[in-house]
Amino acid sequence: MRNRGVLKGILLACSLLVLSCENKKTVPHKKVKIAFLADVHLQDIYASFSDNEYKGVINPVTGKYNTIRTMGTQLRSTRLFNENYFALLAALDDAVRREVDLVVFPGDFSDDGQPVNLRALRKILQKYSQDYGTKFFLTTGNHDPVKPFGEPGGKKDFLGEGGIEQSVYSQAGMYTPEKGDHPPVITKDIRKAGYVEILNELKPFGFTPNNSYLYWETPFTDYDYDNYTIEAAIKASELEQRKMTFPGTDICIPNLSYLVEPVEGVWLMAIDANVYIPEKSEFDKDETVYFGGSGIGYNNVLPHKKYLINWVKRVSEAAKANHKKLIAFSHYPMVDYNDGSTPQLKSLFGEENMQLYRVPDSLVAETFSNAGISIHFAGHMHLNDTGVFTSSQGNTLFNIQVPSLAAYLPGYKLLTLHSKNEYEIETVQLDSVPSFNELFPLYKQEYTWLEKNEDKDIWDKELLKAKDYKAFTEGHLKELVRLRFLPREWPESLLGVLLKSSGKELLLLNNQRSISSGTHLESYESWTGFEMIYDFYRLQYGDELSVPEIGNDRIEEYLKVCKNLEQSENKSLRLWAEIFQKVLHGEPAGHFKIDILQSKLEKIND
Repeated sequence: MRNRGVLKGILLACSLLVLSCENKKTVPHKKVKIAFLADVHLQDIYASFSDNEYKGVINPVTGKYNTIRTMGTQLRSTRLFNENYFALLAALDDAVRREVDLVVFPGDFSDDGQPVNLRALRKILQKYSQDYGTKFFLTTGNHDPVKPFGEPGGKKDFLGEGGIEQSVYSQAGMYTPEKGDHPPVITKDIRKAGYVEILNELKPFGFTPNNSYLYWETPFTDYDYDNYTIEAAIKASELEQRKMTFPGTDICIPNLSYLVEPVEGVWLMAIDANVYIPEKSEFDKDETVYFGGSGIGYNNVLPHKKYLINWVKRVSEAAKANHKKLIAFSHYPMVDYNDGSTPQLKSLFGEENMQLYRVPDSLVAETFSNAGISIHFAGHMHLNDTGVFTSSQGNTLFNIQVPSLAAYLPGYKLLTLHSKNEYEIETVQLDSVPSFNELFPLYKQEYTWLEKNEDKDIWDKELLKAKDYKAFTEGHLKELVRLRFLPREWPESLLGVLLKSSGKELLLLNNQRSISSGTHLESYESWTGFEMIYDFYRLQYGDELSVPEIGNDRIEEYLKVCKNLEQSENKSLRLWAEIFQKVLHGEPAGHFKIDILQSKLEKIND
């Protein structure tokens, strides 16, 4: 009887163990959703200055006052200044509908870090935090702050009454108005803020710890995961504890990098990769430190911020030891984003054009992949791209370029964590944005003034017929190509052929007999070399998501033209053909999944 009782107990224990294991298997894994919104470049279009009664220009349709930049200015910039205000709200609303847990901003969340724009961003994020419980995490970009310490700022090209430019500066004497100009508006709210102001205004959004975080640290903290306390973290978050002496000087520069565990098992690593190099000649002359901008990115991090690399190594090792998913984000790309065409681009356009000086060297990817980063989300370039790099040690780094909300192709990245190793990434396009055309009546006033004054570089008013936000950003890109890129960056040896040729002429440029008998030349007559250039930029910024807009038939025609141009005696045309073909053959960048453990990327066909 005793043996039977023992046996019965053993059987009961085994059955409970089996039941326990089955229950563990059936417990669903909670999907964590993280939205990445890059390069918002928020400008408060309803600005209220704290020290000046200027309200902007009144919109004749809405009756609201608007503090906006001119259309002419934003059509010569790689970003919109005004409509992205509405795009941010639309993106946040979309993230709420998708039940996104965390929203990340990989830098350039403001337009030059002016206090008026920082306040506007804080109010927006606070509202979504309070209304929906959304958690926000920010890192700095080269526009926030422009320099490590605050300095005077302003612009001469806000839109004023009658469609005339209105200058707004942080102090008098920064701009001398010309005849017919409006008097300058002076307000300290338009100065360029530094790290102190940015931290003070936006500290609740990842930059400092709170009780809801399971863990938080910086590169400078002296505690680790096992002995973490909120008291130690709060002390470590003070700006005085987050500075590093610039190599070769006695100048201390702040750094707002941090690591946070906002939900169990997920570590977000925010890397402040801004590098502001002191200009010693000026420093030696009058003891005032001047700094260069930080737009180059990681190529300057390697020699000047080695402590960040050591921090990444330390964190990645801790993530493995504690079974955490480590997701890094910063403003700057870690992997080349030109689909293998960078050498040809440099040869054709020169190293200073096409933003080629911003392309990260392969040593950047080698260094950070070996330091332990497997997946990294970046902005800065305003383009949609996926870069994959495998180091000499066999470590793979997936660099996800997040498109800008302020440019074509507008959208954000949505990361869904399905399991320990499977990461699903989707590019969410912002085709429709409520109120995107609210400011159009003001632009009409601007156009009327430019037309009256016979401005030779007047912009195309057809842009004001855009049916939705995506079409508006397409028009912005087209005018950007015409008004800025072509005159500033393109070699005449190439433009002289492309701009005067139709598709048919480009196809027949070398040898008419090389064209197959089945080719319908009529369709090639419907487009010009300019349209090929414009579509190249669409592909560069939108990647595979631009293909449906261009159309497969047109893509095939471009490829046939490229095959013909490869035989040209004109070196520029040969390089152009090679570049165009490369940009069509990058890694999936629309909807895909990554197996981190297997270092595999697979496209998801919707």
